[in-house]
Amino acid sequence: MKMNSLFKKYKEQILYIVFGAATTLVNIASYFLLSKLPLSTAIATILAWLISVIFAFFTNRKYVFEASKNGFLKQLFGFFSMRIATGVLDLLIMILFVDALEFNDMLIKVLSNILVIILNYIFSKFLVFKSK
Repeated sequence: MKMNSLFKKYKEQILYIVFGAATTLVNIASYFLLSKLPLSTAIATILAWLISVIFAFFTNRKYVFEASKNGFLKQLFGFFSMRIATGVLDLLIMILFVDALEFNDMLIKVLSNILVIILNYIFSKFLVFKSK
């Protein structure tokens, strides 16, 4: 009974983590498959990112935030805009702390991704799929 009430209380956050993990798997699997094609690493990476963001949009919209059917294009644009913004933030953090300041790359990548995940959740909840 207690687990059920905990799930109900934190359903959104739990589903965000579950579908975030699934999105990561989609990204890795997509990259793996695309890397077998005659594509550059950059193109395979961009396409894998695109596939995983599309997957994340639909799962976040339907299961995590249970967004209304109205405003699909606005939500899609907002979702992609926020993901591009956090992707650029991740890149800037890596360039600053790894390339310029010579911090440990894996440590910075983990810390940057924690920040990106938190920001993606906040942006999705309060800007993209906000309830009226």
